[in-house]
Amino acid sequence: MKLFDKWDTTEIKVEDPALKKYIYLDGILLPRTGGKAAQGQRIWVQKTHIVERLMNKLMVSGHKGKKHKISSGHNTGKATIVYKAVKRCFEIIEEKTKKNPVEVFVKAIENGAPREEITAIEYGGARYSKAVEVSPQRRVDLALRYMVQGAYQKSFNSKKKIEQTLADEIIAASNTDQAHSNVIAKKLEAERQSDASR
Repeated sequence: MKLFDKWDTTEIKVEDPALKKYIYLDGILLPRTGGKAAQGQRIWVQKTHIVERLMNKLMVSGHKGKKHKISSGHNTGKATIVYKAVKRCFEIIEEKTKKNPVEVFVKAIENGAPREEITAIEYGGARYSKAVEVSPQRRVDLALRYMVQGAYQKSFNSKKKIEQTLADEIIAASNTDQAHSNVIAKKLEAERQSDASR
């Protein structure tokens, strides 16, 4: 079964051993299950197709810091809008790279998933930063979030559409291009901060 009836995902290999269980690529025609895998399971997200998780992130892209600076309210609940945007985005990736777009997307997640981040620890009233390793599930979540936020940032108040900016973001992340990719820049910044607070 091909994704969007176009792209085969059976031959795609996840090279990062930590992320293998969390990047779900089983055959699915339409990546919209509505959380059917959640029934009776505690950690059901890892059984959700990775493209469906991208679509879910596009609907609610999250915010930066404590203020809701980025909002995707016009997409919330509009699965068909997001479905068309992701499909068109993958078509653009295929035109530009001449590769399977799902493979390019998986490579972008692997490149953009941060390995370390910092957390605040309090000792008797004083707060300290401490470097911690990121769990594989959170690594994928952060990569998807930064990817979508970078795409929205570039398309906001711009003539570029979200499918174009998302395609550019995914291609740049798959090539580990720090200058043009928000997800790679965020990953390197987080790892630099964790190195400093070790």
